[in-house]
Amino acid sequence: MTAPPTPVATDEPLLPGSIEAYLATRVPVCGPDDTAGVVRRGLHDRTFDTVADIAVCRGTRLLGLIPAEALLAADEGTSAAELMDADPPVVRPGEDQEKAAWKAVQHGESSLAVVGPDGSFHGLVPPARLMGVLLAEHDEDVVLRLSGVTASAANARHASEESLGARLRHRTPWLLLGLLGAGLAAWLVGGFEETLSEDVRLAFFVPGVVYMADAIGTQTESLIIRGLSVGVSIRRVLRLEVLTGVALGLLLAVAAVPAVVAVFGSFDLALVVALSLFAACAVATVVAMALPALMSRLGRDPAYGSGPLATVVQDLLSLLVYFVVATAILG
Repeated sequence: MTAPPTPVATDEPLLPGSIEAYLATRVPVCGPDDTAGVVRRGLHDRTFDTVADIAVCRGTRLLGLIPAEALLAADEGTSAAELMDADPPVVRPGEDQEKAAWKAVQHGESSLAVVGPDGSFHGLVPPARLMGVLLAEHDEDVVLRLSGVTASAANARHASEESLGARLRHRTPWLLLGLLGAGLAAWLVGGFEETLSEDVRLAFFVPGVVYMADAIGTQTESLIIRGLSVGVSIRRVLRLEVLTGVALGLLLAVAAVPAVVAVFGSFDLALVVALSLFAACAVATVVAMALPALMSRLGRDPAYGSGPLATVVQDLLSLLVYFVVATAILG
């Protein structure tokens, strides 16, 4: 057995999130020619930060790691060179703690060796500390993703603290697109002026049909954006969400028929409202799923653009559905 590694002196502060914050330097170290019996006896009457792995070094240079279970099961005369893993997971000082921990997990080792650029052995990050890193990173990721953050904490902070000019640049184009959509909606309604003049009561239900489609679309859109932020594939929710939109449209249609008949005394008008609600709500669900997915695929943040764009598309389609149905039934 040789002396544990001496921590490398440095005037540089640890980088935030550096794996060195979890480093253990009081670890068992042996040479490649030491036998299993010698190494086992060297563990007695000494205190270590961890004995999950034994570092095999030649001088200060790391050669490999011996898992404790392999050491305990080995014959007395087996050399450390025969027992060691000559290709253990190794990281440099300053390595990001999350990347370092996942490197150990993917390699299947219980400890992670920290080695300088010159090959000098700095110490081990033991299993309990690796678990602490993974749990801390997991908690951080969950908080960020449940908050709708799709990249990193730095990106989230930047989006929250960006200047007035940056906020206007990010939001104004989508709102101008919404203004254009409002103009198209007015033009679309004007195209059905004759239908409206034949039964002015149709105008009473335009806001209701458009609003209900927007409301259902907004619910779907929120679920999709939240799902994208945690890595949920659109394919996993496509069928269920489409069925939900159809079911909600059907429920609203069934509820609308007796209410319209009771107030206006017209079954034909009630049928127009009911069919329009059903179709508009189903279409709005599809639009609300498609646009965030498309924007995410194009590398754009769906939180900025999909809402205004989805509203424009849903409103135009809802109006078109409503007046087409009205023309077919009342015309």
